[in-house]
Amino acid sequence: METKTATTAFPHIEMLAVADSVARDKGIDRDQVLEAMELAIQKAGRAKYGHEHDIRAHIDRKSGGIELARYREVTDVIENEHTQITPANAKRRNATLKTGDFLIEPLPPIDFGRIAAQTAKQVIVQKVREAERKRQYDEYKDRVGEIINGVVKRVEFGNVTVDLGKAEATLRRDELLPREVFRRNDRVRAFIYDVREESRGPQIFLSRTHPQFMAKLFRQEVPEIYDGIIEIKAVARDPGSRAKIAVISHDSSIDPVGACVGMRGSRVQAVVAELQGEKIDIIPWSPDRATFVVNALAPAEVSKVVLDEDAGRIDVIVPDDQLSLAIGRRGQNVRLGSMLTGMNIDIMTETEDSERRQEEFRTRSRLFMEALDVDDVIAHLLIAEGFATVEEVAFVPVDELAKIEGFDPDVASELQQRAASYLETEAKRLDGERKDLGVADAIADIEGLTPAAMVALGKANVKSVEDLADLASDELQEALKDVAKMTEDDANSVIMRARVAAGWFTEDELRQAEAEAAARKAAKADAASDHA
Repeated sequence: METKTATTAFPHIEMLAVADSVARDKGIDRDQVLEAMELAIQKAGRAKYGHEHDIRAHIDRKSGGIELARYREVTDVIENEHTQITPANAKRRNATLKTGDFLIEPLPPIDFGRIAAQTAKQVIVQKVREAERKRQYDEYKDRVGEIINGVVKRVEFGNVTVDLGKAEATLRRDELLPREVFRRNDRVRAFIYDVREESRGPQIFLSRTHPQFMAKLFRQEVPEIYDGIIEIKAVARDPGSRAKIAVISHDSSIDPVGACVGMRGSRVQAVVAELQGEKIDIIPWSPDRATFVVNALAPAEVSKVVLDEDAGRIDVIVPDDQLSLAIGRRGQNVRLGSMLTGMNIDIMTETEDSERRQEEFRTRSRLFMEALDVDDVIAHLLIAEGFATVEEVAFVPVDELAKIEGFDPDVASELQQRAASYLETEAKRLDGERKDLGVADAIADIEGLTPAAMVALGKANVKSVEDLADLASDELQEALKDVAKMTEDDANSVIMRARVAAGWFTEDELRQAEAEAAARKAAKADAASDHA
């Protein structure tokens, strides 16, 4: 609690005029300027009367009067005689004071000397600058994702400093379109992609290459997008060259592509002009991944799509004469298609696809003929029914095998016995090869690794649980690419189990990590579902 006593007030009406002027020029609150002035006067007072004293200044917000006083806390235990006073001594000066109050002793006015005045000015300037930076950060931190207009203030080593009126922003060289040149006083339109609060002030970063810059330009040019009737679902850009944008209409009577193109292409051309002639493909978005990929590869025609959701990849088969168009110049079309759909796209011709399928057919036929000791007719029947591995034959319900044309329960049972025998023999062979390679038995106890996978690890010089625990998921996937199609989640699970075996984590920590990963995956799936 503070106990008020009369303090010496010095009329300084000009103080308020200066504060009003600075607040108006800098766009900051008047009280912040006055607080900076109070701090400056307080600092000058401590320089005159001693830094060990608790000296405070106050400027009257109406009259501009300056009050300077020394504060001492009333306390029973004195640790600092300059800032504390006993209740007995305090009561001699003011009988109403009690423990916890402050004895406030007015001080005479300060005659600011040259050095004191300079110090006060530096404090005021510093505090005003800090307040201005805080105001700038507060104003722009919530504007990330907006398009903003500014004037080029200077260009240094290709990096452009843009005057936004109340702040400056940086447009780095790698965020400019290729061959784009700005000069001082040029007007520039860009996308705010980041605002950071740093010691030198707020740093506002702009971009003209960001995919969302193009999306926001369309939002400005197409009223249906602004109104939410048409939604931009995905954007992919090769800045300055070509871009793809996927759109969907929430009104069946409105064509999303036609609305974005505009009458005689007026809307899309306005965006193209802003992006220095960047070609833009506008395609309809589809919730069906295969259909979306076909649309994304336009103008190329697609014959067939084979989707592998687990691996996050898709095989696209095109007519032989469409290959170069589907791939695009320097792979641009397929690269943009992959960015747009979020999937790895492999393109092959119908001829290549036919040759691949024939080779797979021959490979599977040989496998079944050798492993099951059957002729090519039975092998072909198994392949025709969709069997790809000996494991599938060994573990499928026997009645399903018996349903194959030409098979009966006895044939099906015999095939399963041969498959199981082959797998047992193969497992023993691979286990021996694993041991010959020096792969530790502890690795064999890790869930998720087949005998063939352990042999592949040995050949990759991964021979102990510590070696396995030290791998990254992509390194494990690369080591096993010839024997197993392992997803990133599966690879991470194997590595985490190896780390438990190596003593890096406990089982409880592993279960917690798996639960968190499952929660993240579920949240991501929910978000994707909501977005769709």
